[in-house]
Amino acid sequence: MAKATIKQVAAEAGVSTATISRVLNSSGYVSREVKQRVMAAVTKLHYQPNAIARSLKQDKSFTIGVVLPDISNPFFMTICRGIEDIVQEQGYHLLFCSSDEKPEKEEQLLHLMVEKRVDAIVLATTGGNEELITRLAASGVCFILVDRRLELELSESGAVVDLVAEDDVYGAYELTKQLILAGHSVIGVINGCMGVSTGQDRFVGYLKAIHEAGLEHDPALLYDGHFTEAGGRAAVRYFLQMAKPPSALLSFNNKMTFGALVELTESGRDIPGDIAIASYGEIEAARLLKHSGIMYVDQKPYDLGIKAGQTVLHRLEKGLDKSLDRDAASPEPEPIRDILQPALKTLPS
Repeated sequence: MAKATIKQVAAEAGVSTATISRVLNSSGYVSREVKQRVMAAVTKLHYQPNAIARSLKQDKSFTIGVVLPDISNPFFMTICRGIEDIVQEQGYHLLFCSSDEKPEKEEQLLHLMVEKRVDAIVLATTGGNEELITRLAASGVCFILVDRRLELELSESGAVVDLVAEDDVYGAYELTKQLILAGHSVIGVINGCMGVSTGQDRFVGYLKAIHEAGLEHDPALLYDGHFTEAGGRAAVRYFLQMAKPPSALLSFNNKMTFGALVELTESGRDIPGDIAIASYGEIEAARLLKHSGIMYVDQKPYDLGIKAGQTVLHRLEKGLDKSLDRDAASPEPEPIRDILQPALKTLPS
């Protein structure tokens, strides 16, 4: 059965298509009797408004694209919850998808979001698409980076890319320092992707702490866990086969930490008796371990989402001043940089 058109609804109700639009969009005065006729016609013909046509007419789709590196990670989904709790109050909905930490897939998804005419894109990038993001942002696409920043010089391009993130260098520095103060000098590091800022900055924070303590970084004590659970498990197997295994493991995201905990538990290792654990991000399952003494950076993904949602609404309300009535001599708007300061916590030991 063919979908009913607005013209068919108008003919059924005996009114103009403009009146149908006023009733469905609650804009302008329409008498109660006419409203009842219109809604009766809508119900009878099973009419569904054409969202694409409406977005073209209004130049607004009321959708916000969210491109994440891993939608199975509770950290990123909690960010989405924060965003949604803010933007839905203004009638916006989220369209989100996962790049699976693949730059080429992220590129395809960014093009898809533009084709879908989303009003803004919230991006936790995999890295490698700086040129595309710069070009899209300079053309007027509203971008808000969350959790991960880009190494971009945007001032000359006219691009405005906002950022909501945590101070990863500080968090990793404090976490490493606490391990050193606890007496650990041989620390196995489970790092994430060095192609993204979270991997880079957390490693920088670690280096800062060990150098400050007069220790040297041993490349053999660094394992790339790719920000995955499997990577965390593989890292534990790598470190445990050493002639002198590290006395502590420092993991730079929650999924790698979870994998490490599973592998250590299955291998019969005691935490922290045999090996201590420090994690960038809380692992809720770790609370099931008795006296683990696990130290972790208490990330606030929901707060990141709230901040990102507020930034989106600010940009959509204020715009990026790309309109024709903008004074050509006026400066470009400054990018928003909202950096949250993480805190450390320790489970009972």
